[in-house]
Amino acid sequence: MAGDDYEEILKYYELHGTVGTGGFAKVKIVQHCLTGENVAIKVMDKLALQDLSHQHICQLYHVIETPKKIFMVLEIRNGYCPGGELFDYIISKDHLSEEEARIFFRQIVSAIAYVHSQGYAHRDLKPENLLIDEEHNLKLIDFGLCAKPKGGLDYHLNTCCGSPAYAAPELIQGKAYIGSEADIWSMGLLLYALLCG
Repeated sequence: MAGDDYEEILKYYELHGTVGTGGFAKVKIVQHCLTGENVAIKVMDKLALQDLSHQHICQLYHVIETPKKIFMVLEIRNGYCPGGELFDYIISKDHLSEEEARIFFRQIVSAIAYVHSQGYAHRDLKPENLLIDEEHNLKLIDFGLCAKPKGGLDYHLNTCCGSPAYAAPELIQGKAYIGSEADIWSMGLLLYALLCG
């Protein structure tokens, strides 16, 4: 964990190891130098996030850091997803018509197929991570748990992550799993939520 990227962190914390690694982030356990308290630090790769570009993925354009803030510059089109989260939309309607569910699900499949084609698994698919834009199209967000297995998408992952209500059984059971297959399981649960509420 050497280098300029960690210089500021190492002024305050001592590294104790990595507990999770994704395509865009690592979670490290560190100990505060003064208090001795163990804490987790999430380290995100801002350049990798900027590489994903798809009509149903919220595009990250730029990350600006100041001593007190981190600014993530995201795409905006006529008010940035004024429809809110898909979760709230489903709740407000109880459930969606088959036609509307088909349109939304096709967009989800398109976004995830693109993510997989880039070698990533999202690993946190849920209605709260899908926003509705001004044209009533979905935008996938929150790539903090995304993984890019070094051996490709057929490589088994072990990190238990995501939302239990949408996670594949093997993930919840703590077994090794294929990230893209876990995404497909989550997509099935999303389709159920669209149709049944």
